[in-house]
Amino acid sequence: MGSNDTEEATEPARGLNRQLEGKTALVFGVANRHSLAWGIAEALHEQGARVGIVYRRPERAEKTARIARAIDAAFVGQCDVSDDDAIARVMAEAVAALGPRLDVLVHSIARAETQDLGARFVDTSRDGFRSALETSAYSLVALAHHAHQAGLLRRGSSILTLTAIGSTRVIPGYNVMGVAKAALEAAVRYLAADLGPEGIRVNAISAGAVRTAAAMGVPGFRAMYHEGERFAPLRAAVTRREVGNLAAFLASDASALISGQVLQLDAGWSILAMTGGDAPKA
Repeated sequence: MGSNDTEEATEPARGLNRQLEGKTALVFGVANRHSLAWGIAEALHEQGARVGIVYRRPERAEKTARIARAIDAAFVGQCDVSDDDAIARVMAEAVAALGPRLDVLVHSIARAETQDLGARFVDTSRDGFRSALETSAYSLVALAHHAHQAGLLRRGSSILTLTAIGSTRVIPGYNVMGVAKAALEAAVRYLAADLGPEGIRVNAISAGAVRTAAAMGVPGFRAMYHEGERFAPLRAAVTRREVGNLAAFLASDASALISGQVLQLDAGWSILAMTGGDAPKA
């Protein structure tokens, strides 16, 4: 159920048959082997795509290069998405390595200040709010803009991002990140409307609780994770493998008419008005 990282990483993809053969993909937000961005990069690679990965922190260059070898990454770049010049630079580097077209652009980037997650939302600082919205939501717009301006996105290209149910429901400790995810989902719809006439699709995956280093920093995450295992209709927790498989589908021609959508991937947890733990006892 996501607690055994080795088993999860080696499990073969299910129900997919190299749907992305000949396609190119650029995945932003790879932090480590436990990140959702890495799970997506693995799935895209397994389905035949040539994959480039981009990480944020310069000090992670050596570690990122090491894990990139596991998927024979065609490109490894570093980028601070708050810097437009850095985005333009990494896009140019990706073109040199991957070619002049991006079939898949993945945005897996979110960040909020620790104090703004641990405190009440009403006490969110102005700088913390600005930082969370810029890093977690505007960065999708910036990536789409620069890729589009560079002519990398063509008819059939797919842009993907990652959101969470905290965008529409209050999750204790999620706070400003939930507001940022709401903005991100709105950005998906507006980008889909802008780019749709050119045949470019934009979608978001709203994954249930997945064990990642970032998620473990959210207060109360462990309880939410186990609640999904116990009470979701499918009685299962989501893993990086499932996220990667859905991303591969959304990147493929099989999803050619899906755009502007937020797809729930949570074993059915989001349909519940209350969990089994909240239900009145007979």
